[in-house]
Amino acid sequence: MTSNPKFDVSPSDEGSTSSYIKRQLFYTPSIVAGVKLDGKTAIVTGSSSGIGLETCRQLLDLGLTKLILAVRNEKKGNAAVSELSNGRSLPESAIEVWLLDYSSYDSIIAFTERTRSLERIDIVVLNAAMMPVKQTLNPKTGHDESVQVNYLGTALLTILMAAVIKDKPESQPARITVTGSDVAAWTKFAEQDNDPLLPALDKPDGWNFTDRHFVTKLLYQLFLHKLEPLVPASVAVINVATPGMVHDSELDRDAAVGVLGKTVAMFQRRIGYTSSVGARHITDAAVKHGSESHGQYLSQQRVKPMAPFVYTSSGEKVAERLWKETMEEFKFANVQEILAGLKK
Repeated sequence: MTSNPKFDVSPSDEGSTSSYIKRQLFYTPSIVAGVKLDGKTAIVTGSSSGIGLETCRQLLDLGLTKLILAVRNEKKGNAAVSELSNGRSLPESAIEVWLLDYSSYDSIIAFTERTRSLERIDIVVLNAAMMPVKQTLNPKTGHDESVQVNYLGTALLTILMAAVIKDKPESQPARITVTGSDVAAWTKFAEQDNDPLLPALDKPDGWNFTDRHFVTKLLYQLFLHKLEPLVPASVAVINVATPGMVHDSELDRDAAVGVLGKTVAMFQRRIGYTSSVGARHITDAAVKHGSESHGQYLSQQRVKPMAPFVYTSSGEKVAERLWKETMEEFKFANVQEILAGLKK
């Protein structure tokens, strides 16, 4: 892995639950200001509600000229356009709704090919995710659906969007910001010693919806550590940012059932941010940070350590195994050739 910046806190301290709760209680992200996005184009996935929608609103507040809402549901996307347009004087073509389904490789490829039609791409926010309470397998790939969407779909989009941006020199360096989470530090990651790794994550043995969500967030951190040296920061700065605990997101709506689920939801409402406040972290990561954040994780609107596991020898081995399996998974999309071309 590449060398890491000097952090103001150790990975273990940053990743502890006590530090997480302290951040939620005593830190409120600042409103993002001092940036002008006139003439810029942004793409935000998972943008019909929650963090994605509020990130879109904040980008528009900064003067963004063109916004692509990448959503699975066109009706919800159109409703989001109406909400975002309310009170603004925008040209009819300022906001567009494009369909994108992270669970389908065909959809991801079609979407990224469509983005080639845009004159420029300055900001890409990969925010879409899922947190099902029961395990389901993707009917086309056979992978655990959480892994398919939160990790594999996001990873493929990251690579393909970097390739599209490479062909748009007027946009460089662009920003690709992925919505992450501190929960990556909390997983038991019982499957970490399995070889191969991805098939082990498809098995129902010991499946737990919270830990599986934690694992998917860790997988992307491990992937980014391997990707970062292959993508020049002069083309695209790629970072991951956490919005913190958000109590009004739709991500975990299915989990707020039963006594435990309702208790957790009540706790979230007491210390969690609103989506509007949490989205400040994502907007900040996408517009206020340069090459110092490339391949890095942001919390409290500054670079922070990823999950402690990422910096261990075990993490190094798992990252290498995961990278090889991911490259094999994406062989159909010629990703290794694409990555090789990014430095030319």
